[in-house]
Amino acid sequence: MSNADSFLRATSAEYSRWCGAMEVHRRLLDRNPEYAANRATIENTAFAYERAQQTTARQGVIDIPVVVHVVYNTPEQDIGDAQIQSQIEVLNQDYRAANPDVTRVPDVWRDLVSDARVEFHLARTDSLGRPTDGVTRTQTSHRDFDTDDMVKFSLSGGMDAWPANTYVNIWVCQLRRGLLGYAQFPGGAASTDGVVITHTGFGTTGTATAPFNGGRTATHEIGHWLNLRHIWGDDDEGCSGSDFVADTPNQAGPNLGSPAFPRVTCGNGPDGDMFMDFMDYTDDAAMFMFTKGQTARMDAALDHARLPLTRQAVLV
Repeated sequence: MSNADSFLRATSAEYSRWCGAMEVHRRLLDRNPEYAANRATIENTAFAYERAQQTTARQGVIDIPVVVHVVYNTPEQDIGDAQIQSQIEVLNQDYRAANPDVTRVPDVWRDLVSDARVEFHLARTDSLGRPTDGVTRTQTSHRDFDTDDMVKFSLSGGMDAWPANTYVNIWVCQLRRGLLGYAQFPGGAASTDGVVITHTGFGTTGTATAPFNGGRTATHEIGHWLNLRHIWGDDDEGCSGSDFVADTPNQAGPNLGSPAFPRVTCGNGPDGDMFMDFMDYTDDAAMFMFTKGQTARMDAALDHARLPLTRQAVLV
């Protein structure tokens, strides 16, 4: 367990963000040689895109179908359609740099704000071609879930994924240990591909609870699903790590809450940490941008590892 993970778990009672994506990533690297090989290829491609050695030929906006699997133990956890729709609306704003709070980006970084040209919609047909509202609902005997992917299988009290080459699978449930969500990076098994969000950090209404009631947990986790790393580089709160993006300043570790600008770490003054980036750990109201370098990494994923899904997007 990294120092950052230990710190965030210890402070979870004080409403600090905690994402389990790197915990899942390290587990898969340790246990799945195929995943490790896939990740090496994906990172080499992302490296070329981020440095403009390759560029996307994609024109226009990709509109990706989403299936939301609501897995609930209590009636409260069976979130309503309005809460689900509020999350789709936030994703569509954040990934188009159309979120109203993007105007709060400090002047020094305004030119780095980037439209990822990605939108999302609830699926209109299921994997058998039947009409759907893009939501499944499964009652479970499990009080909560963890990063072990049990929520992703009906045999372990969850719901099976829809085909990962056609849909983004989002599981919404009660997570334990103060965990807000986690994602699987590109390159893993289709049966576990997607993101998981705790119901109190999903959308902007219903059971969504401050300070994570702005829909930004899903924005953050979809970022991982599109191959973005945490902005500080997951290096145990040191200054030697990297998120592999040149236009995000080096920073010592995750920022929590709503910091004041500038917050200087790792000798990155005068502007300091880009704590308003969606891939940091700040409160929902304090994060509101992706950079051009991050968008280049997402383009690499959409052109390669996620290409089968983007080809299907207009059909469902």
